[in-house]
Amino acid sequence: MLELNKSGTDRSEPGRLPAQDPGPDAAPDTRPAGDSPSTGPDAAADRVPLRPYLIAGAILCALYFLYAYFQYARFGSPSWDLGIFEQEVRAYAGFDAPVVDIKGPGYLILGDHFSPIVALLAPLYWIWPSATSLLFAQAALFALGAVIVGRTTQQILGGRSGLCVTVAYGLSWGIQEAVKADFHEIAFAVPLLALVCRALLLKRYTAALLWSLPLVLVKEDLGATVAVVGFLLFVYGRRLQGALLAAFGVAAFAATLVVLIPAASSAGRYDYWTKIDKNGEQDVSMLDSVLGVLNSSVKIEMLVFLIGITAFMALRSPLTLLIIPTLGWRLLSQDSNHWGMVWHYSAILMPVLFLALADGVRRSRGSHRPWLASYAKVAVPVAAAVAVAMTQHLPLRDLLRPETYRTDDARSQAARAALDAIPAGSRVETDITLMAHLTSDRTVYWVGGAPGTAPDIVAINLDFGWSRPIQDPVAYAEQLHPEARYRLKHRGGSFVVMERTTPEPAKIPGVRGD
Repeated sequence: MLELNKSGTDRSEPGRLPAQDPGPDAAPDTRPAGDSPSTGPDAAADRVPLRPYLIAGAILCALYFLYAYFQYARFGSPSWDLGIFEQEVRAYAGFDAPVVDIKGPGYLILGDHFSPIVALLAPLYWIWPSATSLLFAQAALFALGAVIVGRTTQQILGGRSGLCVTVAYGLSWGIQEAVKADFHEIAFAVPLLALVCRALLLKRYTAALLWSLPLVLVKEDLGATVAVVGFLLFVYGRRLQGALLAAFGVAAFAATLVVLIPAASSAGRYDYWTKIDKNGEQDVSMLDSVLGVLNSSVKIEMLVFLIGITAFMALRSPLTLLIIPTLGWRLLSQDSNHWGMVWHYSAILMPVLFLALADGVRRSRGSHRPWLASYAKVAVPVAAAVAVAMTQHLPLRDLLRPETYRTDDARSQAARAALDAIPAGSRVETDITLMAHLTSDRTVYWVGGAPGTAPDIVAINLDFGWSRPIQDPVAYAEQLHPEARYRLKHRGGSFVVMERTTPEPAKIPGVRGD
């Protein structure tokens, strides 16, 4: 589908707005009137070799997976998300409803976030039933984005710009932080958005429409991004296509938040509204949320670095409008985790911004402002240099450190010994440290999040960072589950494994149809 609409039949018709009007600063188009992108002088762009970008993509995929794998092997997962997604994919792989017990016994994950696209990972999970298969899939999807972004840049700008942008994108802080944050569903949005932007830049508007449609299956907020794609198609002269796509995006966004997620949620609502209208226990009005979009230096820093990694040339491209929906909900949120440069939230912005960089450079090369035309000549290598320089403060720098590859330290050995003490097929309540290592063949609950289940095993890392130190692990397990009794089965280092000594309850929440 990458070559959809290559014939040029999507060019603007007489009477419509010109497609991608480069504006007053751009050089005039000297191409003969009868030339199309596939038959005129620009045909050479379609002959840009793919092999160098596949090689670059393979290297980036290896770097991403290497980092993620050794973080996992050292029991360093930063959150419960990897375990959550493995439980979801494991359910799809078994042709079951996507129940994620980590979120609560019998919890249907589509009532939390609407991401049915992760079911596409089921075939990979049949072959490789482990959380590491998800880490590899994400590394491959991020690297695929680099291939698309880099080769498209080469087609547009020529020279060595494509490989420079591949490096800049591949080392960008948004991608690196997402790799560190383990697997998330947004990995699918990265190459899809790259393909959407590629199609827009190459004036393959039907392809842009088709590539944008699956975005509504990645996450509930991306319907708004699809609507912006429709708006751009409308402005570029594809008025009917654009209007229909924008309407579809708005309808999908509304239906997902108001109908689909509440229907799957046991609470009957979309829980994440509280991220905008509540700050802790305090209610926040929408007006206060809007007025507070730039009320933090963390937010401002994020915005500066988002545009700064493109040498600020992304501001020259209308593609940058595509980042507004995602930035909008993040800046409105009262949750500080959404504001900054960590976690995975900025990964989907990277392909948009770097292809906006390519578009901005193209628009500026023929500018009547000499300083802008001169700057356009160096903007791409500047962006690559910024990405390389920033990497010394970003996750992938750890690949240069020998300790990254050491998985035989005392803590890791103690963690593996604790895993060995937990029988396959058992129901386990645990914290983040062991969680993603258990989800492939056990039923796993979040510690304190499964009342009444009397799990077979309670396994905890005493150094996890509890609000109050746990002095008596067995008493703690029985405090969590007063319906059962436990005994110490294994203790090594900071890891403690307790097993239930009383019979399993006749009724377990989330199990046996409860």
